[in-house]
This record gives sequence, structure tokens and C-alpha cells, in this order.
Amino acid sequence: MEITKPGGQSGVCGHTWELANYERNVNRAIHKYNAYRKAASVIAKYPTKIKSGAEAKKLDGVGAKIAEKIDEFLATGKLRKLEKIRQDDTSSSINFLTRVTGIGPAAARKLVEEGIKTLDDLRNNEHKLNHHQRIGLKYFEDFEMRIPRDEMLKMQEIVLEKLNTLDSEYIGTVCGSFRRGAESSGDMDILLTHPDFTSDSTKQPHLLHQVVQSLEDCKFITDTLVKGDTKFMGVCQLPSEGGKQFPFRRLDIRLIPKDQYYCGVLYFTGSDIFNKNMRTHALEKGFTLNEYTLRPLGITGVAGEPLPIDSEKDIFDYIQYKYREPKERSE
Repeated sequence: MEITKPGGQSGVCGHTWELANYERNVNRAIHKYNAYRKAASVIAKYPTKIKSGAEAKKLDGVGAKIAEKIDEFLATGKLRKLEKIRQDDTSSSINFLTRVTGIGPAAARKLVEEGIKTLDDLRNNEHKLNHHQRIGLKYFEDFEMRIPRDEMLKMQEIVLEKLNTLDSEYIGTVCGSFRRGAESSGDMDILLTHPDFTSDSTKQPHLLHQVVQSLEDCKFITDTLVKGDTKFMGVCQLPSEGGKQFPFRRLDIRLIPKDQYYCGVLYFTGSDIFNKNMRTHALEKGFTLNEYTLRPLGITGVAGEPLPIDSEKDIFDYIQYKYREPKERSE
């Protein structure tokens, strides 16, 4: 997130995100990471400029400690905690290396302990990286760039056209912030299903593999990171237009049983906060909801059989929750 001059909303947000990433990547404190991330998210959506920690504290997700830091930032334009982190070579190096696809916090710490702290260091020590990390390094600059919505729409068109050509019974949905109407995305996340594949049937890896093969044949998929029976992780690129070369982008495709598909679409569309609120509401109404199924809870609290679901709206109806279009689910 862009950090602007002191007092700017994106300044508060940017610093909060930076603290979140530090807690996740360096301290491995996931609860603190989640707290900062939630605070940054609600601040970003606040319609007016935050003028004080007390004002921010009224928002759901901003506690006393984060409010104190907001006051400090608004008064001085910086945060002592962040300044200290930025000056700590180990912390900043670990944080940086985790931006390379395939390098998690533990791997980043190990590399830094071996004196590998920059992209050049990584390039000089490629033999220490696995296949996934090498691809992350190769396309680092491209993966750092957001994908504009018009580019996502072109990518979606290619994928859906290939699905329809292979078998018109395929269903594919591009999820994530793109489905919520975002102007840019970090990567492309596709959920895939077919009536032949249900949670009761045997594995059907050909349903995913032939889609991947088709997208490789037309040169849309350029590299493979992971290819299993139900999940593909890789790299894609739009064909050049009038001499213009498009950046390489991250692409994930998940194959989901048809009877679990719409719970998956709901979950992977997000947002995280919306999903959490919906799961809480489901519990209040006597159901348990996750990315696979919606199941009624008995008197003893034991979940029953999954309910039949043929659309996202079915889920909302079962738990008596007002239907919200994807573009209304960003909070």
C-alpha cells in the first residue's frame, strides 16, 4: 500500500500494513499480524481522513495500542517502532525476501543468516533455491506489479473461452478482489468444477490437467510452480498486442467438487472480514459454514450432513442472511 505524506489516510494505512508484515514475517506473531491487517483494512475504507487515535478507536478492529500509534504518526509523521525495524538489517532483509514467491518467513530467516539479503545475493546463490523460489526470483519485478482490471478481464476471457472449447459443462470463476470489483489484483485465482466431479466420486485429475494443458498449448501458461490433482500454481502472460509485452502474472487454479463449489466461490471471493462475519452469523442461526460445506448443527452441537447448494444465494438463504453482490463484500 502506498505511503503518502504524514497525516494522509494512506500514510496511516501503509505504516499499519508494514507493521502487520513485520509481525508475520519476522516475529511470526500471527495474532498481531491479523490485528494490524484488520485495522489497516477498516482505516482504508473510512470515508474521511482520520484525525486522531480516539476517532480511529471507534472503528471495529482498532484497539488502544493501535490508536496510540496513530496519534504518534499523525503528530510526528513516523513511528518509533517502524523506524527501529527499518534500521534493523535482519528484520528488513527477512521482510524483503518474503516478497519473493515461494520464500516464506522461515526460509527467509535461514537465507539472511547465511548472508543472503538482496535480489543480487539470491541470484548469486540460485543453487540454494527450490524450483518455486527460482521462478519467484525470475519474475520478481513482474509479480510486484498489480494487475489492472482491464488486463484481468482479458485473462479471464482467455481462460473461460478455453474451458468452453474443452467442455461446455466446465464452470470457472475468477475469485478474489477481482470478483469484488477491484480496480487491480495481486494475482489470478480461478475456481474450477465439472458435474462429473463430486465429493463422493473418485479423483478426476484429468479435469484440471487438460485445462492446464490447453492453456499451455496456447502459450498463456508459461511456467508451472505446482501441479497436483486438484491445484495448479503457475505463471501466465497475455499475448503481446501491437508490440506491447505484458508482464508475467501469478495464476492459481483449484478444482473443486461440484457439490462444494459455491461454498468455495463464496470463501475465495472474500473479503476475509466478510467471510468471518458470515460464518459468525451462520453459527448464530445454527449452521457451520466453511470453504467446503454448510451444515446444520444439532442440539448437541454436532454438525449434520452438508446441505445441497446450487448457488451462492442458497447459502445466504439457508442462514437467513441478506444476499450481497460480490462488489458489496469488501468488508
